[in-house]
Amino acid sequence: MKIFTSLLILGALVSSLVAQPIPHRAEYAPKEATIIPLSENWRMDGDIPTNVLLISLQGLANREAPRVYLEYPTHWQWETVRPLIKFMERRHGTEFTRIGLNDADAALALFAKHAKGYVVWDREVRASANVAFTASGVLDAVVVSEELIPLAEKHGLKKVEDLRGIFRGKGDHEIYQWAVDKYWDRTSRDYYVVLGGHAGMTMQPGVADFGVMQRAFCADLSASPKHPEELALLKDLLGRQNANSTVIGWHSYGKDTEGQHTTLTGSLGLKMEGLHNLPNVSYTSQIPLTKDFSFKNPGNLDRGYDKVAKKKIYVAALATDSMGIGTWTQEGRGEIPYGWQVLMGWVRLNPVALQFFYEDKTANDYFVGGLSGPGYMYPKSIPVDHFTVLMKDARQLMQALDLEIMEIMDYSEGNRHVGNTDLPKELVDRYYESFPEAIGFINGYGTARTFDLRDGVPFISYDYYLSVDRPIDEAAADLEELTQLNPQRPYFLLMHVRERNTVEKVRQIFVLLSEDVEIVPVDVFMKLAASEKTYRTRFQKPNDPIDLNH
Repeated sequence: MKIFTSLLILGALVSSLVAQPIPHRAEYAPKEATIIPLSENWRMDGDIPTNVLLISLQGLANREAPRVYLEYPTHWQWETVRPLIKFMERRHGTEFTRIGLNDADAALALFAKHAKGYVVWDREVRASANVAFTASGVLDAVVVSEELIPLAEKHGLKKVEDLRGIFRGKGDHEIYQWAVDKYWDRTSRDYYVVLGGHAGMTMQPGVADFGVMQRAFCADLSASPKHPEELALLKDLLGRQNANSTVIGWHSYGKDTEGQHTTLTGSLGLKMEGLHNLPNVSYTSQIPLTKDFSFKNPGNLDRGYDKVAKKKIYVAALATDSMGIGTWTQEGRGEIPYGWQVLMGWVRLNPVALQFFYEDKTANDYFVGGLSGPGYMYPKSIPVDHFTVLMKDARQLMQALDLEIMEIMDYSEGNRHVGNTDLPKELVDRYYESFPEAIGFINGYGTARTFDLRDGVPFISYDYYLSVDRPIDEAAADLEELTQLNPQRPYFLLMHVRERNTVEKVRQIFVLLSEDVEIVPVDVFMKLAASEKTYRTRFQKPNDPIDLNH
């Protein structure tokens, strides 16, 4: 019955979201597929030309069916590239054939038939590669640099676009305006791809395969007022997308801030999904859940934990930034109760990855929904009319994924260093109204000061942020100081664990504390925090400092 109910929820979810159709979904995973390993070199003067060709070829080859899976380097930010291969072999029965490292010749021999030609990008102009990815999707063409033209022609492909020399001496706003004039009307209104992230001589356009597959417009336009012409063009383009559609990728580290870009997307009612280097979405988006699977969060409220708080310290640790770029496969997982934030939009974009995480969980792993809605967004920037629709979407996603807690993050008026990340009362009201089944809400990223308790449902902000480079002894000293500054017991200490901190590191920090603490799962933490309210109700105040990330 649980499996049938989950399928009904997922079916209703997909059919109700007319403005956001899911990508092509295969009825079954393929019996056979090809793996192409990629090299460690992602420099413009290194292997980027070959990598770009293979990524564009993947997007074309996978457009109608999942055929090509790229094996990214072992150090890649998305750490589950290889575990997913083994998972799909075991659970989906796919038999993968592997060709040689960066073997573009062999790849074209197999898959050039899915292309109608090639487009040439200009290695002297970085932005031309992004324009070429847009052209690739629109013209069904692989992307090549000048030296790879003979290879493309060897496999019967003809030139359909040549970007060499067109953009030299021009600013990015001019380059992308050219692309708008040339291709915009033939690109997707449901997906917009941000190929930012790494800047300078390094590129990691991992998500471009999905852009090509969807015929999406690809760019790295700045959301910073320091670049007014780029910002104006970006606002115009995002404003033309369908309501509640998805912006996938990541802002440019060399141009604007995360806060600026995500504030802009949210202000237009759009969902943000990272990363720029998120790999293989053209493949994984098509792999269905196995027929015997249903999403089941390992809840802890029936596992013998106390539900009424005692005069002691309760600690809950939650890792955000998605499980796949954190330390899911690293040492220590399962040793202590631990929370993991789930990117809920992956029901559409990456269902096979979600199934992998749900089936690979231990009894001590607990999943929390986020961030702030059906994608990564800042609620203070979302217009009220869009908020209602987006949170209806998020509520359905939480039901489908068996999630009980929503995590909220807002960097529209500050970040963990400046301004504030608190929420006004009217926004907290909206969250309580939008998620009546929730057992709790979490706010912050760094520390924040928004707290509430309504009808047994707490709204708790982080009291501590564990940065990646914080040593164990210093983090333990920080927590010691926090427990002294908060002498009333029970004290509920919610800790945000930044992505690459291992569970073992967190465990070692807790061991060093002089006062006995109880490490509890996040759902138990919420029930305990509801049982005795020792925190003060507080919301963002009109005179609180803000910083617009400018």
